[in-house]
Amino acid sequence: MERKLSVGETLGEAFRIYRDQAGVLLPIAFWLFLAVAIVTELARGGEDLALGSLSVVLSLAVTTLYGGIVVGLVRDLRDGRRDSSVGDLFRMVMPLLLPLLGAGILAGFGVFFGFLLLVIPGLYFLTIWAVVAPVIVVERQGVFEAFGRSRALVRGSGWPVFWSVVLAFLIVVVASFGLAAIAISVADEPLLLIVVEALASTFTAPFPALVAAILYFRLLEIKDAQPVEASVLQQPGDSLS
Repeated sequence: MERKLSVGETLGEAFRIYRDQAGVLLPIAFWLFLAVAIVTELARGGEDLALGSLSVVLSLAVTTLYGGIVVGLVRDLRDGRRDSSVGDLFRMVMPLLLPLLGAGILAGFGVFFGFLLLVIPGLYFLTIWAVVAPVIVVERQGVFEAFGRSRALVRGSGWPVFWSVVLAFLIVVVASFGLAAIAISVADEPLLLIVVEALASTFTAPFPALVAAILYFRLLEIKDAQPVEASVLQQPGDSLS
């Protein structure tokens, strides 16, 4: 019987891992995004171009690094338990930071310009590149190869991937509203604002990263028709449907 990707099961697994692994996911996110919040606050309202640029670069790097850590965590959980320490997860992802960063920048530009072209191309790119980061982390693919591999994995499951990504985004947006209101209320208190912004990212960052990682492993199982662990250990190798 042909296996198909389920949006509900994908999001359900993301929620379960979020709940069960909050003790790992949230502290890592907090300390990483606290650094971003500090630099962002220092750059806010200033005329220091270098500091503003550092804020943007640091935010992208931290988001990319955290996404890679989440992929490593989800891979570790595929056997039903977590064996890797936080240090192990960092050591696994750090050598891949530059490829992940490069892929993130390219995908960001592609999706952005796709949205400028009547939105539809942006949604298409968002879908076919949904698992680029997990491909880099798990399969050690190069940047450009990862885009092709992601597209190949998504092919045939485009609509479930699309809705999984979109619903994850909407969940994060809804969750961000309350946190944004708190941030506005403490806007005149820089230290409190830094903490609130770090907490906002802490609670919202894990979910889309979890969805991307889960999508990758589920798509891998569908494509290879064998257990994920065996598939990952072997050598890894268009439209929405």
